[in-house]
Amino acid sequence: MAANQSSDHESDQSMRLYNPYQNYELPAKAQYLYKLPTSPEFLFTEESLRQRRSWGENLTFYTGTGYLGGSIAGASAGLYSAVRNFESGDTTKLKINRVLNSSGQSGRAWGNRVGIIGLIYAGIESGVVAATDRDDVWTSVVAGLGTGAAYKAARGVRSAAVAGALGGLAAAAAVAGKQALKRYVPI
Repeated sequence: MAANQSSDHESDQSMRLYNPYQNYELPAKAQYLYKLPTSPEFLFTEESLRQRRSWGENLTFYTGTGYLGGSIAGASAGLYSAVRNFESGDTTKLKINRVLNSSGQSGRAWGNRVGIIGLIYAGIESGVVAATDRDDVWTSVVAGLGTGAAYKAARGVRSAAVAGALGGLAAAAAVAGKQALKRYVPI
């Protein structure tokens, strides 16, 4: 009996109380408090050792971020193009229409291109991590090389090689920038 009490006491230290009604300024009875673990839950201990997104989360993150960033950049380029092409006799309604059409068309095209690059990168990176069971700087560089080569493969071997080299350099610069940001900027 005493062993059960000590194990309950130890489990209470690893739990935190959660009150779902804390923001409503209501008196909370003990029956409405929930005991939640303080550490993340994993099915296997090997999963707890890896601090990495799953391949599905990785795919969604890179594709979505790429599409959003490409759409914003494309809309900005479309806005600049529309403003540059204004004519002296254009009415305000025509100018607005020109800006909306140009921004929408460029934003959609750029978003699709950069989203596809993110999709290819996430797939190759997840494949390399699954094959080598490592996640380090070289994984990102190899994924960047493969992404650039795959994206420009239809234009020939030379274009694929140049795009692969640029993709590898971009991935290496991104990883180096991320490491420098972690090291020198306290967040």
